[in-house]
Amino acid sequence: MSLVIPRQWIDEQRGQGRDVCLVLDAQHESEARTALLSDRAHDRYCSVYTQTPVTELAAAGPFLIVLDSADIARMSELLHAPERNWGWLASIAQGDLPVWLAHWRARCLVGVSPNRALYRFQDNRVLTRALGHLSADLHPAYLGPAISVCYWQGEQWASVDNPMPGEYPLPIVAPWLNVPATNSQRAAICEANALRFLMDRHQHACLLVAQKQPVSQWLSQQCELATAWGWDAPEQLEFLLVHSLKSPGYELPVQWHPHPEENSAEHFQRVSHITILSSTQGAV
Repeated sequence: MSLVIPRQWIDEQRGQGRDVCLVLDAQHESEARTALLSDRAHDRYCSVYTQTPVTELAAAGPFLIVLDSADIARMSELLHAPERNWGWLASIAQGDLPVWLAHWRARCLVGVSPNRALYRFQDNRVLTRALGHLSADLHPAYLGPAISVCYWQGEQWASVDNPMPGEYPLPIVAPWLNVPATNSQRAAICEANALRFLMDRHQHACLLVAQKQPVSQWLSQQCELATAWGWDAPEQLEFLLVHSLKSPGYELPVQWHPHPEENSAEHFQRVSHITILSSTQGAV
């Protein structure tokens, strides 16, 4: 990865006779899409989701747009607002837009029906995580015919060159689908799952929590505790939530805290045993 200035990168790629292509997340940038597609020849852009099983999402999905010289001024707002996570840039060989399109159409859907999901390759945060996780020898199958890419990686602009641009079949196991989630992603997933569980099974208790403190704040604290304890399984998180709701002040007793010599499995087993004993004694 190299740090770059987008306009300089664009000039360098064009200077080598390449087309510069914008990968635009049209879902959140409909105005930019409309402005860039106005009067543009049909062979200079495409909607990735068209002619796929999710064609009904075509207008809000990713667009691949080959940029002309005049487009740089139109893109000024995007380039000055990378925190909007509007997409990224790639250079391809002249005339390679159809190949570039086929590459991403083969990769934009993952899983098997009815459990299919969209792979949001158009999101620069997804690209950043993939390129940061994949070794260089895996870049060609991921980037395909892209010769170089330029993207905002959260703090600054960066570029990565593809060591072997070309057409590649979709691997049976796509390594970019196994990129570990970031800490913030894991926290968001944990909190979403926790809220879903509580609203489904313990809605009244959740409303009581809301009378004392913001539910989101309380959920964040419970997820942080589950993470610190290594209780990653859904049943472990649910166990922690249920017993937190029953505890005075929604705080678990001190004896629940892990012992120095315990691993997470031993810790969970001990606490489970404590709750069984407590419920047995309470029933006597």
